[in-house]
Amino acid sequence: QEDLYIYETNPADPNQYRYQENWEKMKIIQEKIQIKDKSAITVDLKFTRHGPVLYEDKNHHKAYALRAAWLEIGAAPYLASLRMDQARNWEEFRDACSFSRTPSENMVWADAENNIGWQAVGITPLRKNWNGLLPVPGDGRYEWKGYLPLKDLPHTFNPPEGYFATANQDNIPPGYPYDIGFIWTDPYRFSRIQEFLGSGRKLAMTDMMELQQDFLSIPARTLIPLLKELRSNDTRTQKAIKMLLSWDYVMDADSVEAAIYMSWERRLSRNVWDLYIPENARRIFPRRSLKKLIDFLQAPDSQFGPNPASARDALLIKSLEEGVSDLVNRLDSDMSKWQYGQEKFHHIRIQHMLSNAVKPELRAELEVGPLPRGGNSYTVNNTSSGYNQTSGASFRIIVDLGNWDNSLGTNSPGQSGDPKSPHYADLFDMWAKAKYFPIFFSRTKIESAAERVTLLKPAL
Repeated sequence: QEDLYIYETNPADPNQYRYQENWEKMKIIQEKIQIKDKSAITVDLKFTRHGPVLYEDKNHHKAYALRAAWLEIGAAPYLASLRMDQARNWEEFRDACSFSRTPSENMVWADAENNIGWQAVGITPLRKNWNGLLPVPGDGRYEWKGYLPLKDLPHTFNPPEGYFATANQDNIPPGYPYDIGFIWTDPYRFSRIQEFLGSGRKLAMTDMMELQQDFLSIPARTLIPLLKELRSNDTRTQKAIKMLLSWDYVMDADSVEAAIYMSWERRLSRNVWDLYIPENARRIFPRRSLKKLIDFLQAPDSQFGPNPASARDALLIKSLEEGVSDLVNRLDSDMSKWQYGQEKFHHIRIQHMLSNAVKPELRAELEVGPLPRGGNSYTVNNTSSGYNQTSGASFRIIVDLGNWDNSLGTNSPGQSGDPKSPHYADLFDMWAKAKYFPIFFSRTKIESAAERVTLLKPAL
């Protein structure tokens, strides 16, 4: 949805940039910025025909500006939800989706007549002679040719599988004629959902709860068999191999094997990518695909050396030995204490936006946690792969379309934003332990569960 444009600026006037055969004047807006305990400063905000100027290289007479589709008039996020809420059928839903221009998302439909559908949404520039991955000159040769009609974005209605799943994976149909995205998550969460939903058995609400909270790791199930014929001279590492080979690949918070696997995966990722990415380029590629890494390990090439298979095996053992050493240093020398979901390893502490700006006693009121967490970035229940969970689902819902009052949900940390309220973190423990609460829709049910009613009256 964005392009970075590079302009030649006028040596005689850096506020002019070349467009086609002419110099165009930048629009300049002055803003005054107040600074605590200092004098205010005035800054010039500059704009080209394409968007805001992000950087100027006055020595080389260059300027850089961003054109962003989400800055277009009518691209206000989420307002299209009001239309979707009133849709009475699939076509009305798709009409409503055509107004959902930012952010790019997957919208799904289900109704009481057993119809299901998926519609991708997002405003997509049409580029005729480039794909948007690299900066381009802003001199008029690289202009958008309008936008792709939202109804032409990928969609499906009543797919033959009987379900449709999205987990931020690449779900663009083969042969689709437009470049609408290049960055996707690895496919493992989607693959696990496919396994679950494609089992052929009928599924109840409890099955949906199980799926949303699923901690089975397909990457672990794929990587660990590579250790089957390997040995380590380190006693603790050899024990770790034996434990991993008999593990069920479920990354529960109380699992020792999950801690061993995660520590190994981290070291393995670093060591393999060090082979493929030169040192001076590593900071440019912070996102490193686990799918690619597993492909490299399953079919090692010359990047591993003259004998790729044996070098791969040596790297697997070296990485596991390093991972075991990390666990000794971080947790304990006693392997039985290496439980995955602990504060020193994989946990959740929700940090308030003001945490670093307030006194410790107030910070303790604002922050929530820590609590143990299972899973990681590649499990259906995505809990991220760092030591502290920083992303994943807070709110979830399972809707019974036959009886809306039977719907269930989770949320975190609570029902109030006031730290003095008993409801500030009243859902946090339930959420962390995969427990659900009822979500009522009918007025009767809602009123039956109401603790109090707040009445807002306009001032006279």
